Amino acid sequence: QVQLVESGGGSVQSGGSLRLSCAASSDIFSRYVMGWYRQAPGKQRELVASITSGGSPNYANSVKGRFTISRDNAKNTVNLQMNSLRPEDTAVYYCNARMILIYWGQGTQVTVSS
Repeated sequence: QVQLVESGGGSVQSGGSLRLSCAASSDIFSRYVMGWYRQAPGKQRELVASITSGGSPNYANSVKGRFTISRDNAKNTVNLQMNSLRPEDTAVYYCNARMILIYWGQGTQVTVSS
């Protein structure tokens, strides 16, 4: 069982920045593929970014060049730096850990106003 706790959400104006963090409770954190997903009202949950155990990132086209995912295996954390935020980035953001099983955090709200 892996517990994931997100932090760093909030409200910001368009063009602003936020940094999300996810702390994982696992002795084998470094083996997990970690990801950030988001779900806006009335929409399906979608992948924002993921990072492999080796540190290779992958981004949704909508956030490329604006968001950066990183991980610190020594601290069992994965971060999402979000710059140049847009109103369409407004959603609940979820941390995800995937290996054989998939684990989810409780989510953190990000609101971007125009």
